Amino acid sequence: MNILITGGAGYIGSHAARWLDRAGHTVWVIDNLSRGHRAAALPGRLIEGDLADQSRLESILRTKQIEAVMHFAAHALVGESMESPHVYYQNNVIGTLRLLEAMRLAEVSRIVFSSTTATYGVPEKVPITEKEQQRPINPYGFSKLVIEQALRDYARAYDWGYAALRYFNAAGASPDGDLGEDHDPESHLIPIVFQVALGQRDAISIFGDDYPTPDGTCIRDYIHVDDLASAHLKALDRLESGRGLEMNLGTGRGQSVREVIEACRRVSGHPIPEIIGPRRPGDPPELVADSSLAQATLDWQPRYTEIEAIIETAWRWHQSHPHGYEGK
Repeated sequence: MNILITGGAGYIGSHAARWLDRAGHTVWVIDNLSRGHRAAALPGRLIEGDLADQSRLESILRTKQIEAVMHFAAHALVGESMESPHVYYQNNVIGTLRLLEAMRLAEVSRIVFSSTTATYGVPEKVPITEKEQQRPINPYGFSKLVIEQALRDYARAYDWGYAALRYFNAAGASPDGDLGEDHDPESHLIPIVFQVALGQRDAISIFGDDYPTPDGTCIRDYIHVDDLASAHLKALDRLESGRGLEMNLGTGRGQSVREVIEACRRVSGHPIPEIIGPRRPGDPPELVADSSLAQATLDWQPRYTEIEAIIETAWRWHQSHPHGYEGK
């Protein structure tokens, strides 16, 4: 198939693009490079562009004879969404609605959408199933929920096939060592811990140690980025006109912030000092996935189920790319 990946120069999108390319699909990447990296995009397949330019999106969809879209282009920082909600509504909502309209006009009716566990807010039960009510507590989560509803409406009205994949905490790097996580500023736990290990920060800040969890720090379900990519590939193969797939992607295992830091110490061999800071607004105490629906529907299993195995791939990336893509 001819596939367009929005945000394909970003962390998860670049890994998905590689998986699709290796599976034999013809992949095109569109990215405005505001948060992605030219070096992460598939060679010769990058189109610089923005979701705000609907007419250009439509032209690309037509000229490249695109048959399906994978949509990763979004801002994804909870704290930033609380401080600057306008950025999230403009990019994640309005930008995506322009993409959907370009698809409708170009008669492209299949899409795999990068959604998030943040649509659930603070869950009543953990592990979280797809039956959990979606009540986001931050603009980021709400921006994704808006698009999930739009996709339901497009499927009903225009006979689209879609998948909304709600994933938990993406982590790790390609085992090949050439694709990994590089954000500026960095906000994800594992890369920040390794910045401390590499001497780029003095200590790792733990945002709150008084949550109702065994060690007082937040618990998250860390899923390897390649496991996410493989799920997207399988979801693409199972899209059906007029129907939607809405499912969680995670390992079903939760690790606290302190447990992740300790695992990073073991993997890297560095002491990694820590300091305790205040809670961040919008952070639920515990988010762990029940991914049984995805496993049954997609015939998918995460290969990386142990946190240390995930962290080992990340450490290899950060050792060889201590300053990210710009340092190579």
